[in-house]
Amino acid sequence: MSARALNFTIVAPSGFATDPAALSRAIACLEGLGHRVTCDPTTRSRWQRFAAPDDERLAAIERVAGDPRVDVALMLRGGYGFTRLLDRLDYAALARAGKRWMGHSDFTAFQLAALAKAGIVTFAGPMASYDFGAPIPSAFTLEQCFGVLGNDAWSVECAVDGPPAVSARGVLWGGNLALVAHLVGTTYLPDVTGGILFLEDVAEHPYRIERMLYQLLHAGILARQRAVLLGAFTEYQLNANDAGYDVTAAIAHLRQRVAVPIYTGLPFGHVPDKLTLPVGGQCDLAVSDGRALLRFSDYAR
Repeated sequence: MSARALNFTIVAPSGFATDPAALSRAIACLEGLGHRVTCDPTTRSRWQRFAAPDDERLAAIERVAGDPRVDVALMLRGGYGFTRLLDRLDYAALARAGKRWMGHSDFTAFQLAALAKAGIVTFAGPMASYDFGAPIPSAFTLEQCFGVLGNDAWSVECAVDGPPAVSARGVLWGGNLALVAHLVGTTYLPDVTGGILFLEDVAEHPYRIERMLYQLLHAGILARQRAVLLGAFTEYQLNANDAGYDVTAAIAHLRQRVAVPIYTGLPFGHVPDKLTLPVGGQCDLAVSDGRALLRFSDYAR
């Protein structure tokens, strides 16, 4: 766990709280770990499918960034909404604020834009509703989160499937596949060469996953990476037309088209057990005999 108490502010720049009880559990979880928690008003409001209208969600980000008491800005949940705000954010001001922003899913849009526009390192990791607010929060997720937040460097080992061995170092970046593909061709996608790209998604059919990966292939993004790490692709259902064509088949096909090493098994995605990944930090990756050692560094700035 973190060596010192952190000041968390939970904020909702995307979807509304579908389970208000989860927010209460998240607060109790973080406070029980010795941290201080406040909630932005957006965490308890709703407008259409969003936590609040665009102007109010934008103001929430500015409030959190401008509050000197905040150490970590924790996303309530994902959903949809950050895309509508990307061209209205003051990235230079966000960089000067020096907050640690954490979440996943729709938060990927903000993470990549912040990295592209101002070199801001953010954290792909747990959120309030799904993770800290789970009936029983994952011990693995908590250990990884506070291990990263509480140290200047962090290492983790996990089982992976892919080429037998690789050693690579580069900028760690990526997130939700749909959001990464969505930003291709815009100024909000970082131009990372020699990086380590990680991807995950939820409720996307295998052929759609393959199509989005092809978008990254055709855009030249995959070929510019040193390695691709695939997390969980969950909550899809095959139908009669698939005839067994699943995510495993899609990835096997992609491996035939890309020389860059592709590994599956990264503990990350819309799953209870997830790593905390510093987007924009450095990652040293060493794979041998089905085990990957990842060392994250250069993110405590």
